[in-house]
Amino acid sequence: MSGATRKYSISIPEDLAETVREQVGPGGFSAYVTEALRHRLAMDRLTELVVDHEARHGAFTDEELAHADTLLSGAAEQQVKGRNAA
Repeated sequence: MSGATRKYSISIPEDLAETVREQVGPGGFSAYVTEALRHRLAMDRLTELVVDHEARHGAFTDEELAHADTLLSGAAEQQVKGRNAA
């Protein structure tokens, strides 16, 4: 999901937009919003996968959830390391 870009007009609470601008600067605002939208789409897709899995196989066990937490924690640590290296 990349390639051509297009301008869109969206409404965002002013305090939220200003907080983002202060953090990323005016040149980073669009990239920040793009990353946030991609993240939200990924989380929506993950929710769909979980709902589908549980509909077919039942709820996840405590052991499966603990394993997923371990995997996600490792992925988050790698993401932080990658950001710090950039």
